[in-house]
Amino acid sequence: MRYIDNMNIEGKRLLLRVDLNVPLDGGQVADDSRIRAVLPTIHYALDNGSKLIIVSHLNRPGGKVDPRYSLAPVCERLSSLLGAPVRFIPQVRGEEVRAAVDKMAPGTAVMLENVRFDPGEESNEEGFAKDLASLADVYIDDAFADAHRSHASNVGVTALVPDSGGGFLMRREMTTLGKALESPQRPLVVVVGGAKVKSKMGVIEHLSRKADRILLGGVMALPFLMAQGRFAGRHDFDEGLISVAKRILDQGGWDKFVLPIDLVAVEEGSGDALFILGSEDVKPDMMVMDIGPRTIEEFSMILRSAMTIVWNGPLGAFEDDAFKQGTRAVARVIARSPAFTLVGGGDTGRVLEQLGLQNSFSYVSTGGGAFLEVMGGNELPAVRALRPASKEDRPPTTVLST
Repeated sequence: MRYIDNMNIEGKRLLLRVDLNVPLDGGQVADDSRIRAVLPTIHYALDNGSKLIIVSHLNRPGGKVDPRYSLAPVCERLSSLLGAPVRFIPQVRGEEVRAAVDKMAPGTAVMLENVRFDPGEESNEEGFAKDLASLADVYIDDAFADAHRSHASNVGVTALVPDSGGGFLMRREMTTLGKALESPQRPLVVVVGGAKVKSKMGVIEHLSRKADRILLGGVMALPFLMAQGRFAGRHDFDEGLISVAKRILDQGGWDKFVLPIDLVAVEEGSGDALFILGSEDVKPDMMVMDIGPRTIEEFSMILRSAMTIVWNGPLGAFEDDAFKQGTRAVARVIARSPAFTLVGGGDTGRVLEQLGLQNSFSYVSTGGGAFLEVMGGNELPAVRALRPASKEDRPPTTVLST
């Protein structure tokens, strides 16, 4: 894949796909970290005389115009951070968009409205992809967090623009994640938690071939405990998922996996009572909420000896103050580690923000689903679309109107 600093962009109309899916509060940007993450690419494009057309999505409006999810306040914050005006165009395609682009001078920028206001975006409609492509001479994708999706603005458009590549954030994400998995300093210790068990099974299976140790917490640990006959608490796992867990344990080696020794659980009808029990002692009517103190101690000891740490997913019901001890303790151990520490996932990022630790890790990925796809050894659709194709694979060149 080529990147923006190896491409001719001077005087060119440059369509830049970024992920500015930021939280809003009262019509104002509440967290601008995703905007700041793409500033290097935006600065480079403007400093090198491109006519910059910025496209992004915000939330999930379902292919309909929804004023709550307008990018107007995002454009305002971007202009403030850049110290230069970015013109907002309240459309995603049509004559108003084309007229605005036609009038652009080199070194200036516009931002289109939320691309998900158009139903053609998420369906990767060819017509919408052509409309976007007709605006540009060069396409740059810097939206790593959205790269696991096949949409018009990050996949369909690539075959229709004369020149395509990645931005600086895309390169940083792909390089950092690749290094952590393919050439890590060892021991490589992976921590996986969270509640999205089924979607992470493939990730754990792939990582079991890369990591020296895998620490499992949260709901993620339960099917593996069940596969060992060490858990009988409340769960909604079917036998198929437990069989998958057993297969992963058998293939990766049981000694590689570190599962909770004790758990914090609540019992139905017991009010606010908490029980700290051995994993084997959790009763059928109890629900697991966190890892216990002995597990925290064991996880911490292993993490202190690591040279590379990859972490995804909280280790308990972190949103409840009563059940955040395990996640908080492990986060602080990783934050103090001299190892290379890589963190990814939306929930994990929120954990770091709540603890004020977001700047205490070597790298915090902007991706959630995209991070997991890479960790699972899968190529991202938007990244694949940017790779040079052979003459046989590449679609016919389309002559675009200006």
